[in-house]
Amino acid sequence: MTATATLLLAFSMSMDAFAASLGKGASLSRPNMTEAVRTGLIFGLVEAVAPVLGWIVGAGAVAWMADIDHWAAFAILGLLGGRMACKAVTSRDTTPAPVRHAFSVLLLAAIATSLDAMAVGVSLALIQVDIATTAAAIGVTTFLMTTIGTMAGRWTGPMFGRGAELVGGICLISIGVRILIEHTTGG
Repeated sequence: MTATATLLLAFSMSMDAFAASLGKGASLSRPNMTEAVRTGLIFGLVEAVAPVLGWIVGAGAVAWMADIDHWAAFAILGLLGGRMACKAVTSRDTTPAPVRHAFSVLLLAAIATSLDAMAVGVSLALIQVDIATTAAAIGVTTFLMTTIGTMAGRWTGPMFGRGAELVGGICLISIGVRILIEHTTGG
């Protein structure tokens, strides 16, 4: 695989994480760079490990993964997005936004947005790609995109208030629905 193809793959694998991090950043009380880097590291590491796991599993389990990955992503992103949207609609302005997200919340969002990277890893095993280089490119790109997304959420959150958190929740749900539709309809 060429360097250009690797970078395009890395960028495309990081887009769901970027969208999720925008919502995550908007739901926090002005996240600082430390929180953005923390979020980026969690998403980047999970996104880098996912294709390696898929590559290790190889073609033998592709049918099993294909049967459930979209449902798992849909459920996790739907629950996280729904929780975020409900909080935006029902919370009072006097309730301060959290300064940081719990590790478990970030990890679940990272896993949900990286399930497609695991499936890509299976494909990469079939074409005998250097998985270490490709996984590193995906992880670094996701780290950068998620860190940027979290910081961008810092500015969209205060500008748009609870509306930004609602939109962030809807975005997470939409990502889950898109994954479900793509995998169940083949498009």
